[in-house]
Amino acid sequence: MPANLTPQYHKAEEIYKQAKTSAEKIAALEEMLRVMPKHKGTDHLQADLKRRIAKLRDEDAKPKGKKAAFDPFRVDKGGAGQVVLLGAPNAGKSAIVARVSNAATSATPFPFATQGPVPGMMAFEDVQVQLVDLPPITADFFPSGMLGLIKSADGALLVADLSSDGILEEVDTIVKTLEASRIRLDDPQRRREPARNGGEGSAAGQVAEPEIELEMLVTAVPTLFLANKSDAPGAGERLDLVREYFGEKFEPIVISAETGAGFEGFPKAVFDLLERIRVYSKEPGKQQDLSSPFVLKRGQTVLDLAARIHRDFPDHLRQARVWGSARFDGQAVQRDHVLADRDIVELQVDI
Repeated sequence: MPANLTPQYHKAEEIYKQAKTSAEKIAALEEMLRVMPKHKGTDHLQADLKRRIAKLRDEDAKPKGKKAAFDPFRVDKGGAGQVVLLGAPNAGKSAIVARVSNAATSATPFPFATQGPVPGMMAFEDVQVQLVDLPPITADFFPSGMLGLIKSADGALLVADLSSDGILEEVDTIVKTLEASRIRLDDPQRRREPARNGGEGSAAGQVAEPEIELEMLVTAVPTLFLANKSDAPGAGERLDLVREYFGEKFEPIVISAETGAGFEGFPKAVFDLLERIRVYSKEPGKQQDLSSPFVLKRGQTVLDLAARIHRDFPDHLRQARVWGSARFDGQAVQRDHVLADRDIVELQVDI
């Protein structure tokens, strides 16, 4: 029986041939498997795709040898999440990090002072967020080693220089350089709704074919746009240009790392970007512990918290009580109850 492979399959196959990393290859193979017709004529091909996916995953899971090459852009994650700073030379990334964290960095008046990643921890109430100052990005300078760090980060701060007459070109260069490497900076305040079938460009009454593009291999990084140096001469006029040119893509947060203007809500904005929540544990019959919250992803549940506390807890969880997002304080809730920021949770476990 002929396979009768679809155009979507062949497009995904072409993306697979162009893929360079294991993650990109796995994503392409999974898409090929998803869109191919399922019948006897494709049984062997399905089995081959599954075998190739399993092999790639096994290779990724194997421990690397002790003599593996040193990666200068490897930064182990810490705190509630990892946020990288992106910007052109002299945009003020280091000054921002120095103002809000304990990073071993300082602002300098000359470009390219940051040669590698410089991590620091920023406090937000009772948690820490890791900020990573990165080397600048220009049309002629973009260390390939930065790619993996940016893709794996939980968020990004795109820093624009309101003192520079070339601000539009500088920001545009960064955005397009990353897009060429399949990284999309995604401002949560500017997320668009997905296109609907039958909309513009499709005939009335017809269902649009799902288009398989490079999107399946694109990493979307939640991003805040920081318009820095608001105290510079002409900053207001340049800010108007930024809003006119990038307004559909980013909502600028206007700051000055020099004077501290605009930093009042900065830590909270960065924490909100991560889409994390803080949850406090409470032992039965005791006061809640508000000193060190568990940090979970927004949308996670009581069961997710139980697994974070101890791997055996989910199997032995008898009851959970919640103060905060429950209808009344101390209410018994189901295991799939979705938690909210600053909830207090008492887990009753039979062990």
